[in-house]
Amino acid sequence: MADIEIKRFDRPDEHRPFEGKGAADLVNVFGQTIGRATLEPGWRWSVNVKPIAGTELCEFTHLNYVLSGRVRITMADGTTAEAGPGDVVGIPPGHDAEVIGDEAAIVIDVGQFKDADFAKRA
Repeated sequence: MADIEIKRFDRPDEHRPFEGKGAADLVNVFGQTIGRATLEPGWRWSVNVKPIAGTELCEFTHLNYVLSGRVRITMADGTTAEAGPGDVVGIPPGHDAEVIGDEAAIVIDVGQFKDADFAKRA
């Protein structure tokens, strides 16, 4: 018989702070990693995560559910999209992203976190 696993983001298995603004909290449940990113106003991947990642653009696939705030995603080819509360978003590798407005964006991510180094310091 399998055990039920319950985790909370306020007691994450791992906390990954970004450079200056925001962080990702990760919980592991049944071998899957789920992230909650808190992206503060003014946060931008190319400023706050790029120094950690060491890549020109974010090279992870994200499957996001936006709880609050607004985020603009810009792909390498210049295509942009905006997501806000209630939106479920699939983001392929090769993108930048930024918070729009004065409200923090809170995003649940069920993308490539298993064994991933997203925003993980060496």
